[in-house]
Amino acid sequence: MTLTNHLEYYKTISTSEAKQLQQKLKKQIVIEPLIETPTLVAGADISFDRGSDMLHAAIVVLELPSLQPVVCSLVSDETSFPYIPGLLAFREIPVLLKAWEQLQQTPDVLILDGHGVAHPRRMGIATHLGIEIDQPTIGCAKNILIGEHSEVGTEKGKWCNLKKEGESVGMVLRSRTGMNPIYISPGHKVSFEDTYEIIMSVLTKYKLPETTRQAHCWANKLRKGEAEQGYIKIEK
Repeated sequence: MTLTNHLEYYKTISTSEAKQLQQKLKKQIVIEPLIETPTLVAGADISFDRGSDMLHAAIVVLELPSLQPVVCSLVSDETSFPYIPGLLAFREIPVLLKAWEQLQQTPDVLILDGHGVAHPRRMGIATHLGIEIDQPTIGCAKNILIGEHSEVGTEKGKWCNLKKEGESVGMVLRSRTGMNPIYISPGHKVSFEDTYEIIMSVLTKYKLPETTRQAHCWANKLRKGEAEQGYIKIEK
C-alpha cells in the first residue's frame, strides 16, 4: 500500500475497524532498551482551531544534550476522523506521517504529545506511530487516560508507577517542582527506563519537555500563517 492510499485508509476507517486494527497492531509492540545512547531526539505536536478539521503538524529534531533545535518538518492536512478518546491516532497520524516522511534527518527517538502503552488497548498515538514508522517512540501526556497511581513527590524528577490492573503501563512524573505531573509511557522500541531517562534529559524550567514545547511553538506558527509548510533547517 502506498503512503497516499495508506493515509486515505486512515481517514475513512470506521470506529469499529479502528479498534480492530489497534488490537491487531498491539501484537507488534516492542518494549526493549535502546541499543545506543540517543544523540538526536524529536518532538511532535499538532495545532488546530476549535471546530476545524484542518490539522497543523510539526516535528522538531533537537540535539542532545544541548537541546539545540536542528531541523523542523511542517505539514497541514485536513482530517475526516472525529475526535474520539482512545482513537486519537486515527485523527492525527495521517498528518504526522506526512511530516515524518518529509524529514531528512532521522531522530533516534520521537516524543509525542499523547500516550504510549498507557492506553486502554495499549495503543496510544506514540505506540501506534512508532509501529507505523518502525522507530523508538515515547508518549508524554498532560492528562491521565487510564490507570491508578500513588502520590508522587513534589520535587522535579520524582515519579511513581502508573498501573492498570496490576500491570505497569507508564509513569507519573513531576517534571517541575510544585506543578501537576505529566504522564509518560513507552511507545515502541524503548524501555520504561529509557522513557524516564530520555524525558528527564529534555526537561528544562518548563512543565513540558523541550521537545513538546518546540513542536508546539512551530505547529502554532504554521496554524497562524507565521511559517510555511516544508522542511526547515534551524540556524543556531
